[in-house]
Amino acid sequence: MTGLSFAAQVDEWTTKTKQRMEAVFHTAVDRLSEAVTANTPIDTGFLVHSWGASSQGMPQIVKGSRPPSSAGPGSFTYDAGPVNLIISNVPLGGTIYMGFTAGYAGHVEYGANGRPGRGMVRLAAQRWPEIVNGAIRDAKASVGR
Repeated sequence: MTGLSFAAQVDEWTTKTKQRMEAVFHTAVDRLSEAVTANTPIDTGFLVHSWGASSQGMPQIVKGSRPPSSAGPGSFTYDAGPVNLIISNVPLGGTIYMGFTAGYAGHVEYGANGRPGRGMVRLAAQRWPEIVNGAIRDAKASVGR
């Protein structure tokens, strides 16, 4: 910042601060998404494959959607790319909606028919403060602070 007017120095500092805040926001949301998908049980992969994100509203559960009976283990794969693209394009202060669209997602999350819930979303959400603090530490480390 040497040689810049005071106003230019403040402007540069403000721009860098906003960029760091956006980096923390995007990194934290990405890590939250990773925590959910990492804890999602995989049988056919259909459930984790249905994980999505939007900047417009909650991904809607498609009632009755489930893998076909012919689907074997690992028939469906999860690609984080589309979710990451949404996350990276939502500006600071924006809202990112994430959720499953598989019709049985709630049964797996909360439990049903005598099976205990897996809580993949709830457990990840409980870690939100820890996830944000990790993103802050990483942002500080990237600028040597």
